[in-house]
Amino acid sequence: MYDHLKGFRDFYPAEMGARREVIDSLEAAARRYGFREVGTPALERTQMYVDKSGEEIVEELYAFEDKGGREVALTPELTPTVARMVVAKQQELSKPIKWVSTRPFWRYEQVQQGRFREFYQTNVDIFGSSEPEADAEILAFAADALTDLGLTGEEFEFRVSHRDILGGLFESFDADVDTAAAIRAVDKSEKISHNEYHDLLVEAGLSYDQAAEFDDLLAVGEDDLDELVEFAGTDRVEAAVTNLQNVLEAAADFGAREYCTLSLETARGLDYYTGVVFECFDSTGEVSRSVFGGGRYDDLIESFGGQPTPAVGVAPGLAPLSLLLQRADVWPDEAFTTDYYVLQIGDTRSEAARIVRGLRERGHVVETDVADRSFGSQLNYADSINAETVVVAGEQDLANDEVTIKEMESGDQTQVPVDEFPGDLERPTYDDFA
Repeated sequence: MYDHLKGFRDFYPAEMGARREVIDSLEAAARRYGFREVGTPALERTQMYVDKSGEEIVEELYAFEDKGGREVALTPELTPTVARMVVAKQQELSKPIKWVSTRPFWRYEQVQQGRFREFYQTNVDIFGSSEPEADAEILAFAADALTDLGLTGEEFEFRVSHRDILGGLFESFDADVDTAAAIRAVDKSEKISHNEYHDLLVEAGLSYDQAAEFDDLLAVGEDDLDELVEFAGTDRVEAAVTNLQNVLEAAADFGAREYCTLSLETARGLDYYTGVVFECFDSTGEVSRSVFGGGRYDDLIESFGGQPTPAVGVAPGLAPLSLLLQRADVWPDEAFTTDYYVLQIGDTRSEAARIVRGLRERGHVVETDVADRSFGSQLNYADSINAETVVVAGEQDLANDEVTIKEMESGDQTQVPVDEFPGDLERPTYDDFA
């Protein structure tokens, strides 16, 4: 008997049906915005991730040498892959490039709530626009995707920030600050104690007094962002504040502003983020971790050897999203649904198959016996798969040129001339013949 590996999961049909419903809904929302599906490989060269994140990233990868002697890794995220794809055909692709993809990824990391070593994400990205409307469209897609799934604005919030506000503030202090390390400290601020957070800021180059002053700056409200411009006195912070305000204004026009709150403590830990960033959280706090996040990464395409190309995206992960949907009691029912079960008694396969084919041609979910079971066993099976209607094709029925139509919920049944079923009806049921 073999167990599955730690951090890898099996999904049996009922749960997989609910997951499929969520994935289909996310992708349908993306299609309404004009995002086109792409397919991407499970393996990439390990060096691609090392160049992007440093040698230490290898410890977090499923990395190995393949039979051709190449150092490869199971993809831990999609962004480097789509960046590579954009670079490969940059001159041929119409801008903006709008892509969507749902697929598994792999990271060798600690398993915890909503985080596994194999996980599924729907990635949605726009390449080729630096305008605030592109950021706002990503926020609007994310909001529509969640409300399509049954969530309301009281169930979730987007905490929105800007990386250049954080970076510009760090640069304005009279200190030798490692800005990237300081921003990573901000990203961890809600996961660690206040003292540990300040220790990380000090390690990045601030004094303890400066760390406390920085904390106070991040507490400003949306109407007081000009205070940050005055404190920093730099074009970088002024431009970032203006960009953030413009994105939020565009989000209002696109219908997503009501879900957004200013949260300068939101930083996103990956170094390639460059502008507006956001994270989705459960408004009640019951799901303690970020549900998903996104943001702008304008420099990544160029770092992969392409022409300068602004980009912004978001990646809802199915595992943490399922926690939010379950907490809000809108996770799809994990139950089978079957339109018809065609029950056979005796040597009636040919006529039963005709009925099955006719119903399936109309687009219905139809099952029939493939295991030579008894009448009772077939009826129990039909009940177990939540069949709405059972069509009994028995030898005695057919001898009378009839079939029996049984409505499973009520138990009512009636006889129907065999040549009238399914006939011209698109979805024939008991009520059509009673």
